[in-house]
Amino acid sequence: MKEFAIKENHLFVKTYGKGKRYSGKTVGVYVLKDIKAGRLKKENPQKEYLNRLGFSASPKLGNAVKRNRCKRIMRAAYRDILKKYVLRKGNLIVISARAGAVEAKSSEIFRELEKAFSGLGLISGKIDSV
Repeated sequence: MKEFAIKENHLFVKTYGKGKRYSGKTVGVYVLKDIKAGRLKKENPQKEYLNRLGFSASPKLGNAVKRNRCKRIMRAAYRDILKKYVLRKGNLIVISARAGAVEAKSSEIFRELEKAFSGLGLISGKIDSV
């Protein structure tokens, strides 16, 4: 299923300020209940709630190559989590790279995201492997 991206700065700021947070060595995860979730549900062809997702990497991490690598690995880890777990829907989720993410392997970031999502109560179940 396609996830919608958070593109507006005010949504990032609101999620950082009012959302629940998890901060680890490689990633920081911020979650806020989306007040526009009902409208997006009506517009969605499957008529179900969606998560809106944003990734950020500060210039403090390094040049553009390093920042884009961090975001690419975080996106891949998020997709792997969607393959393994069922997530609660109707949230704004911002995943932010920390200093440890520059040298981190993708498996480390996956484990950290897994821990963050379970700690924030986003995981509602496990997908049965056939």
